[in-house]
Amino acid sequence: MEGYQEITKEGVKETAIEVKDVCIYYQMMKNVTVRHNLFHKHTQEAVFEAVKNISFTVEKGDILGVIGKNGSGKSTLLRAIAGVFSPNSGSIDLKGHTVSLMALGVGFKDNLTGRDNISLSGMLLGFSDRQIQQRMQEIIDFAEIDEFIDRPVRTYSSGMRSKLAFAITAMLETDIMLVDEVLSVGDERFKKKSLKKMKELINDKNRTVIIVSHSIDTLKNLCDKIMWIHDGAMKEIGEPKKILDDYLKFMNQ
Repeated sequence: MEGYQEITKEGVKETAIEVKDVCIYYQMMKNVTVRHNLFHKHTQEAVFEAVKNISFTVEKGDILGVIGKNGSGKSTLLRAIAGVFSPNSGSIDLKGHTVSLMALGVGFKDNLTGRDNISLSGMLLGFSDRQIQQRMQEIIDFAEIDEFIDRPVRTYSSGMRSKLAFAITAMLETDIMLVDEVLSVGDERFKKKSLKKMKELINDKNRTVIIVSHSIDTLKNLCDKIMWIHDGAMKEIGEPKKILDDYLKFMNQ
């Protein structure tokens, strides 16, 4: 699919991600008895709005950072862009680009081994078995989980899941990479190694990246633009220094 093109002072720029008026909400489950459910079937359930009418675009090759307090809807929005679930309203258009989500164990099947999860993740990303097998040892070596690669993922620590998730997405490269806090998990050596690899990946101007993080330094050093989400709504989007300064001032009030 041919991407949308925007004419700027620098020339023609292609839009890789277009999010328009996206809303995502959840039904709040009430703690009630079976008897109540039987005799009060028409009771209105409360609705929690996780994402409220968010619209933005990301140009091909750009890096968008997303910041906000816990529970602000950042990860929910990222999973919707990744196609984990659909928004309740609005639209998300990836302009035909392939996309991968780098998050803590998202999509892992707990009863499968790490090796089997690599194969499954690769197939879901659209890679052939041959392509996956060609990268298999590279992924295993980068993840540094040794003999656990052939054990069920349910036996992994959160750090091991994070390492495997990062390795899969880093080695099976897609047009769009969505990164959810993975860079902040693991020991210091792995953090440095991951950051170095991330910089290599995003230096490719054909790759578009969205990074959700609480790390001001990471966002400041890597991103072209920052979006601040607060209570499910976009509060600001723009140049990293200004948005991050505004966010810090707000959080320190």
